[in-house]
Order: sequence, then C-alpha cells, then structure tokens
Amino acid sequence: FEYGGFPPESNYLFLGDYVDRGKQSIETICLLLAYKIKLPNNFFILRGNHESAGINRIYGFYDECKRRYSIKLWKVFSDCFNCLPVSALVDEKILCMHGGLSPELNEGLHQIAELSRPSDVPDVGLMCDLLWSDPDTSINGWAENDRGVSFVFGADVVAAFLERHDLDLLVRAHQVVEDGYEFFAGRRLVTLFSAPNYCGEFDNAGGMISVDENLMCSFQILKPSSRAARFAVRPTQNAVGPQQGGRGPTNAAESPI
Repeated sequence: FEYGGFPPESNYLFLGDYVDRGKQSIETICLLLAYKIKLPNNFFILRGNHESAGINRIYGFYDECKRRYSIKLWKVFSDCFNCLPVSALVDEKILCMHGGLSPELNEGLHQIAELSRPSDVPDVGLMCDLLWSDPDTSINGWAENDRGVSFVFGADVVAAFLERHDLDLLVRAHQVVEDGYEFFAGRRLVTLFSAPNYCGEFDNAGGMISVDENLMCSFQILKPSSRAARFAVRPTQNAVGPQQGGRGPTNAAESPI
C-alpha cells in the first residue's frame, strides 16, 4: 500500500492464496476482508486454490484456527471462501485468475460468470482449472499437470484464447517466480507472485502490477530480505533507523500490453 497507494486512492485486485502461507493467515485474510467491507468498489479478492477447505485443512490454516481460536472459526472462513469469485476482467482486456485457463472455457467468459456460488472447489471442471492449471513452455495444447490436479497448457492455447475473446493479457499467480513476475507466450501471459521469501524458504522477490487508465502496465518489485537478515537474532530493544536487508520496492520499466 505504501508504494501502490492506499485504497481508495488506488484500486486493488488480489489473486488468491491468502492462507497456509505463514504464521498469521488469520490476520492476513481478516485485513483483506475488512478492506473489502469498507471499500467494496475499490478492493477485490479472488479465490485461490488454498481458499478451499480440502486444501487448507492440510496445509496449515485449519491448525492455526484450531490452535488460536476454534474449529468453528475455520468453518466460518470456509463458508466465506466458498463465496469468493474466481476470475476478474480489467477494462474488458485483462483477464485475471489464480491458476490458469481451462479446456472447458470454450464458449465465452459468461461461463465463468455462470459458475454457481457458494461452492466447494470441485476436483475437475472449469472452476478447478481456473484455480489449479499452469502454463508450460515445453508443450503445445493441453497435457496432464504434475500436481495431479487440472492441466498444463502451451503458449498456443494462450494466443488462441486471447484472440478469440479479444483480450490483451492474462494475469495469474499460483507459482513462485524468482523475480516476482514472469512472462509467458510472448508477454501475453504473466505469472505474478507477490510474497517475497516465500514461506521463509526461498529467496524470490515479490511482484505487483500497476495498471493505469491507458492499460499501461508497470511492475513494482519487492526485494527479498537476505538469508542472513532472516535468520539473525532479533534485538530485545526497539531500534530506530532503517533495517538492513529489508524489503524495498523498485520499479521496472513500463511496458504496454
């Protein structure tokens, strides 16, 4: 918010996976929901594959809720996640989702709008693919996903989809990328990952896309903290001044989509 502007001066769209990714999932999702309640026309939250009871029951959110509050709270969050939208369209030209495309998305974008909510994430089908699928540089068309869920798709699928629906860009998340963002299919798809030092185990940067009124996209990079800084002993007293190895954003050059 410090570098992208605090809402409502700037509109925000988040691409999912707010839980299971650290020790304070409850605070993270509650802050996002509070902004959504306060600024419903400026703040948008898409569903990720971890906003699903079957996944976050295993990967940490259930245990956090149970340990800190109650299983009932986890069930309330699950009901909330079942209502989240799975895709967003920016100015009729930029399609966003957590995962990727689906072989079932062959009629039109109205298929996404017609998905029933509230709903669990099914094991197969359009909703599943929007939350789980991945691009793959080594294939054309569609293939099975090594995750064991959904599919992978090639650059040819992206090009054909954008042309068919008169779109300029696909924006998705779902995979850690070293520099915070990574292009695919001739800059027609971008993977965006906004969490630096993913799970405290990686040295990846985080990325954020800013889109202006002319649909000019620029990237802001949240630098990862150094491994030494992450594992250093914390001082017991309050310190004044800049922290070493902190996360400072830098702007990449603007590039039209």
